[in-house]
This record gives sequence, C-alpha cells and structure tokens, in this order.
Amino acid sequence: MNSIFKNPAWKRLKKNKGAMAGLVVIILAVVTAVFCYFIAPDGSPYANRIILEMGGEKPGAKQQFLQVKKEAYESRGFLGKLFYGQPDAYHFIPINTYSVKGDSIIAEKYIDEDVSERISYAKAALADKPVTTKTYWVGTDSYGRDILSRLIVGTRVSLSVGLITVIISISIGLILGSLAGFYRGKTDDLIMWFINVIWSIPTLLLVFAITLALGKGFWQVFIAVGLTMWVNVARLVRGQVLAVRELEYVEAARALGFRNIRIIAVHIWPNIVGPVLVIAAANFASAIVIEAGLSFLGVGVQPPMPSWGLMIKENYNFIITQNPMLALAPGFAIMILVLAFNLLGNGLRDALNVKGKL
Repeated sequence: MNSIFKNPAWKRLKKNKGAMAGLVVIILAVVTAVFCYFIAPDGSPYANRIILEMGGEKPGAKQQFLQVKKEAYESRGFLGKLFYGQPDAYHFIPINTYSVKGDSIIAEKYIDEDVSERISYAKAALADKPVTTKTYWVGTDSYGRDILSRLIVGTRVSLSVGLITVIISISIGLILGSLAGFYRGKTDDLIMWFINVIWSIPTLLLVFAITLALGKGFWQVFIAVGLTMWVNVARLVRGQVLAVRELEYVEAARALGFRNIRIIAVHIWPNIVGPVLVIAAANFASAIVIEAGLSFLGVGVQPPMPSWGLMIKENYNFIITQNPMLALAPGFAIMILVLAFNLLGNGLRDALNVKGKL
C-alpha cells in the first residue's frame, strides 16, 4: 500500500484537484452503496415503503405516523439487512392529531389536505413508541415513497451496473485486443472485422437487441451494457500491444522460451494497464448513463428497484407542475456521479502520461 502512495503517478494525480474531487465523490458513493440500507431513512427492501396518502410531498415535508404492528414480520441479521434491507415491522399510518384514552389511542388519520378520518387502536397493537415523526428531506413520489431513500439505494444499482459492465468490457476487450495485436495476420484481420461490425451498430440499438433477447431485469442490464462497450477497449489494447510486442523485454521473453500466453499476461498486460484504467473510468461513466437511459425507456431495471433513470421516468411529469425535485434529484445524482468518473479518468490520463486517442 505504501508503494502505491509513493508512486510518481499517484503524486501527479494528487495535484489534479478535479481528479481528487472526483475520487472523493466516488469513494463516498461506494460507501453509500455498500451501507445504503443502514443510511437510508427508509431501510425496507428497495426503499419501497408505499404510503399513498403521502404521495407528491415537497422537500422538507414532515408528518406524524401511527406505528401499527404487522401480523407477519421477518427479522434479518446484519448481512441480510446489508444486502436486502429490513422489512418494516409496522404499518405507518399518517395522522394529524392523537390522544390516549385508557388502553387505546384515538387519532385523526390524514387522508388528504383538509380530509381526515377518526381511527382508534389498542395500545397492544401498536409499537412501544406508537407515534413517530418523519421528515421527507427531498419529498415523496406519487406512491408516497421517500425520494432520498430511493436515491441512496439507487446508488448501489448505478455503481453495480458500472462495475459489472467494466469487468465484462475489460475482460472481452483485453483478450480480443491482445490476440489481435500479438498474433497479427489472419487473427488480427478476423478480430478487427468483428470489431468493425459491432462498431457499426448504434450502441443503444445493440443494447435494445441484447436486452430483448435476454429479457428485462437487473442482471440482464449488466450483460447487455457490458457486451456493447468492449469495442473501445479492444481497439485500444490492440494498438498498445502492437507497439509493445516489438520491445526488447518481449523479445527476451520469447528467447527464453516462454509461451505466448505467459508473455501476454505476465509481461505485456502490466505495461499497458495505464491506458486500460483510463478507458475503464470512461466506460464506467458511460454505463451509468446508458443504464439510466434504458430504465427511463422501460427496458432496464424494473420496478420496484430504485434505478435513477426509472425514478426520472416515474416523476418527469412533475417538472412542469408543483414538485420538480422528484425528477431533478435523480438527474443531479446521475450528473454528479458521471462527472466524478470523467474527472478521475482525465486525471488518470494525465498522471499516467497516456498518449494517443482512446
């Protein structure tokens, strides 16, 4: 670890304020994604606590709730909550006022503005602290779900799509680009023909085709986006390998009788890692935007999973009405995270002295 921080490239990267700001944002986003269900005010699975009476509330809205015990309740341990969230133990009933009479609580249930209904519950049917007050800092959507919680949980979706996409695209691009650049000849011609065919198809159209073939869903989006973004990596790696394969240390490895696979994996790949890291950062940002676009069009992540693109789709009509923050908040989240990866990618390019066009 110390050798990394003493590396000249790291010292150059630290001097780039934009890249460091992007790195800080990415680290915060990763921490938020890992512990999203502990951070979010609504820690239920997918932050999907629906309270229809609270639909369309503006940022900063406060409301009292009566907590009524559920008949069936599943308690999860630390790992279960970390990965899937904790189902609510109570029904949250919005109320305006309440009073305690004997062993019962009588309340005025909030239905709509200036509309209420008188209800009563026995104390035994309520939580130990029967009344709680919640603040919706970013407001609620049309189903009464907390926008802030869904933004926080949605960070996991965006980063997961970006990470899996980068792994898939780097793996395919690294292998095909290395084979084309190292062996040249017919192998290079065949791989470049395949790359040009994929390159000629519009990215969004290709994603649509793969998504329709695999079906709609969380993992299908990973695969669809990853299978469309390896072309840039393959072209870059091919060019790097063509330049590196003629250097002295590769010739020395051949003279020592090392197999070609070992020469590529052990001697060439470590020396082209810089350009690959730069394009990985760019692909990460692109994957987040593509996933958001697919979810907005309805062929990406499916409800109730809180994808930022899906949140914009569900709430974009509020932009011209009374509560534009419902659609603007996930839009700002996408913009900030994509900008962070682009800034980091530019900083890595400068710090690693990557030359040429990607």
